Amino acid sequence: MSARADKLMTMSQAPDSAVRTYIEQHRAAFLDDLAEWLRIPSVSAQPDHAADVRRSADWLAAKLRETGFPTVEVWATPGAPAVFAEWPADDPAAPTVLVYGHHDVQPAAREDGWDSDPFEPVVRGNRLHARGAADDKGQVFFHTLGVRAHLATTGRTAPAVHLKMLVEGEEESGSVHFRSLVEEHADRLAADAVIVSDTGMWAGDTPTVCTGMRGLAECEIQFHGPDQDIHSGSFGGAVPNPATAVARLVAALHDEHARVTIPGFYDGVTEPTDRERALLAELPFDEEQWLRTAKSYATHGEAGHTTLERVWTRPTAEVNGIGGGYQGPGSKTIVPASAMVKLSFRLVAGQDPDHIEKIVRDWTATRVPAGIRYAITFAAATRPCLTPLDHPALQSVVRAMSRAFDKRVRYTREGGSGPAADLQDVLGAPVLFLGISVPSDGWHAPNEKVEIDLLLKGVETTAYLWGDLAESWRHES
Repeated sequence: MSARADKLMTMSQAPDSAVRTYIEQHRAAFLDDLAEWLRIPSVSAQPDHAADVRRSADWLAAKLRETGFPTVEVWATPGAPAVFAEWPADDPAAPTVLVYGHHDVQPAAREDGWDSDPFEPVVRGNRLHARGAADDKGQVFFHTLGVRAHLATTGRTAPAVHLKMLVEGEEESGSVHFRSLVEEHADRLAADAVIVSDTGMWAGDTPTVCTGMRGLAECEIQFHGPDQDIHSGSFGGAVPNPATAVARLVAALHDEHARVTIPGFYDGVTEPTDRERALLAELPFDEEQWLRTAKSYATHGEAGHTTLERVWTRPTAEVNGIGGGYQGPGSKTIVPASAMVKLSFRLVAGQDPDHIEKIVRDWTATRVPAGIRYAITFAAATRPCLTPLDHPALQSVVRAMSRAFDKRVRYTREGGSGPAADLQDVLGAPVLFLGISVPSDGWHAPNEKVEIDLLLKGVETTAYLWGDLAESWRHES
């Protein structure tokens, strides 16, 4: 590392009482504004709330204009609207950063087990309870106060980076139109890096930065035997049984080491480096507690890998559902006419969903017995994304978060999948994750909440981040 870069790191980790003072002075107004937004029931999965989702987009657009963004637009889609905002830096050579989040929320009703109206925010102690408090309105909204703190404490009239925001309205209903929206507006969304604020940390006392998400490919396989259910005494053992064929297919999916047996499945997999494995091993992981959270009684998975490596760094094949034949009480002695299985494949960096679809189709075709007709249907896939640990943008996020929390920041990955990969795929920009939510926040559950102190740490992190990104990329790139 150069002497200049080393000096930059030292400066970026120094305490900044001015930022914290500014945030504290504006804390009450910030929380009041957030509560106003949380009162809008922007449930994208329920058609009855379509007008509320639009109202949520309009509310955010107005607030971003009030924050200072000179360009703010509500982008229509065939479904729910997204919000786009842009604030150019004074320096044309500054890097461009796109912040991603979503303004729609999961369904919620008092009778689901909420202690209060899910769309009437309530503060209990240091926690703000409401649907969307953590997922994702709170984590979107901390960027508004963060950029204001950045400007106020540096004397700037514009951010140190070209700052853009894209806040979609369909994430909680599958992001059905998101990729086409990104492709349509790719020129407007072009960025050097994408910051996703729709994730979390390991724990409140263990700040972490996520470096990647797995991709997802899903399919349903239907096996058809006789034209109708037939008598197992008259015909059983003499014609192929589709339920047996599906069972054999599923049994062949893994070997005795829990590795996927489909030829070519591991082609291109980016293996975690020794450093990544060591960093994951440093996390304070309690396997027994993890099992309790998983409502399970033993760990299981690909041999040679830890539990965290299995859910974050390894590809998987899972049986999501299987069925066929008679399912009612008592017995019905038949050879069923059909059977089915639903499979999902979590993919890691280096894997191509199109390749996965092809090899699954080929593998299935080789395992269909004579006399069984079959059909296989794939849903739209999500690509994996991964940012190298030494990427300068990632290191800026780590330094800014470390400065805000006054602690060492560790690294995680995300076992799930999301639309962030579409941004990486279409825009060709690395994806960084900046989230402050913790597992106890209860995303999608009754009594969802956000820890107010952590929310303000998110504000503080972004107040430091834009200057660090501009400086580090200027001097290190």
